[in-house]
Amino acid sequence: MTSVPTRLPAPSEPATGEAIVDWYATAARDLPWRRAGVDAWAVLVSEVMLQQTPVARVEPVWRAWLDRWPTPSALAAASPAEVIRAWGKLGYPRRALRLREAAGAIAERHGDVVPADVAALEALPGVGTYTARAVACFGYGRRQPVVDTNVRRVVARLVHGRAEAGTARAADLADVAALAPEDDARAVRFSVAIMELGALVCVAGTPRCPACPVRDRCAWRLTGSPASAGPARRVQKFAGTDRQVRGRLLDVLRAAEHPVPAAELDAAWDDAVQRSRCLDSLLADGLVEQTEDGRFTLPRG
Repeated sequence: MTSVPTRLPAPSEPATGEAIVDWYATAARDLPWRRAGVDAWAVLVSEVMLQQTPVARVEPVWRAWLDRWPTPSALAAASPAEVIRAWGKLGYPRRALRLREAAGAIAERHGDVVPADVAALEALPGVGTYTARAVACFGYGRRQPVVDTNVRRVVARLVHGRAEAGTARAADLADVAALAPEDDARAVRFSVAIMELGALVCVAGTPRCPACPVRDRCAWRLTGSPASAGPARRVQKFAGTDRQVRGRLLDVLRAAEHPVPAAELDAAWDDAVQRSRCLDSLLADGLVEQTEDGRFTLPRG
């Protein structure tokens, strides 16, 4: 059996990062939150919206959101119901409420300016390690390793010779930092370039290796592209799940100008047990409120 290298030789790493940055210059998608002049608030909004949501669905909502709430304080002043309605069909609507909470903290603690420091960003509600580093890097041009699922998959193949990334590791940030070019501006560009490589070329399942700018130094490809040793990836279904039911119930409430009786929610889903479970979870998550007379509404404040 051919042994799989755990890392590429260290001297090749910055050169590998440079090749990825050069590829990005001609292969990158033109996404509005990547353009010059986009501030850190707009970057933060994009990063929260893009979590587990395709770019095509995010872009129109992102534009409308920033037109309506161009600053953190503007969003913080909105009611939870307004925020949930504006979130629309992006899914995982708790993100909308957490973003509103983060906006309030930015307005109160940081003078309505998104902080540039990673630790200060991580202290905001709903902002984790990935989002904090992405905002520092893409919003402020700070040299930061930014690691999402796509990046971890690229590093697993390129550096470690594995078909899939597996579970997140503490060493992921160091792996990405080691690949970054030495020049700070190029390193910032690299952070978005390696994400794009994972999104467009080094994709899950069947990667597009002929289009990869670093295929000649990829540890996985050089060792014969061995199959993943773990269980097969399961495709996440949506139809019939609690996520779908929660979305249906929220659709009814988003369209209503006033609290609605339970009968209107009953019409949204036939399975009474599942519907009740999902309504209870929406109430627990603060996405729905029940009035004193037993009707239901989006949270009012």
